[in-house]
Amino acid sequence: MLCRAACGAGGRLAPAVGVLGSRQKHSLPDLPYDYGALEPHINGQIMQLHHSKHHATYVNNLNATEEKYREALAKGDVTAQVALQPALKFNGGGHLNHAIFWTNLSPNGGGEPKGELLEAIKRDFGSFEKFKEKLTAVSVGVQGSGWGWLGFNKEQGRLQVAACSNQDPLQGTTGLIPLLGIDVWEHAYYLQYKNVRPDYLKAIWNVINWENVAERYSACKK
Repeated sequence: MLCRAACGAGGRLAPAVGVLGSRQKHSLPDLPYDYGALEPHINGQIMQLHHSKHHATYVNNLNATEEKYREALAKGDVTAQVALQPALKFNGGGHLNHAIFWTNLSPNGGGEPKGELLEAIKRDFGSFEKFKEKLTAVSVGVQGSGWGWLGFNKEQGRLQVAACSNQDPLQGTTGLIPLLGIDVWEHAYYLQYKNVRPDYLKAIWNVINWENVAERYSACKK
């Protein structure tokens, strides 16, 4: 319930607390490419561990936490409901963020976006290169673990970059609709790039799926 509702809303975390009946559990989404398809920019071992271990753990913990939340809700145990909120946010955000991240990447990615998205980037950042520099700088600057994001400010009708700590979801944290997320947790790059996050960020631009980002941009404007 948590992430399924959130995905439809572009990333807003809002558990369906009014539903006590049976529900379908969250599941780990398949990658749209093989684990080794993003090499040499992101190696296959990283992708396998990242997807099958880290993302899977968020999914499993989210399902377990939601079950506990439903039990607390049925009992009217408000204290337990409040205590479970951090786990819902962390694991729900982890599931949601990674579900976006996998589709933001492609072995046929890289280069520049086209059409409406490119024009919006030029309008809001001055040029595509300035946008890359800004999102890279924001992502490098994340202290500890977190994400760098390109998001859409629906109220202002413009693109913005932002950083989120840990697995905090972009829309639930900033109100921006997520278009492109860059995972800067060490598990996303350490096996290949060690502690040199800037090298990972330089490489990841070669596999950005601009078609997916453009589709998200078009959808959030409707």
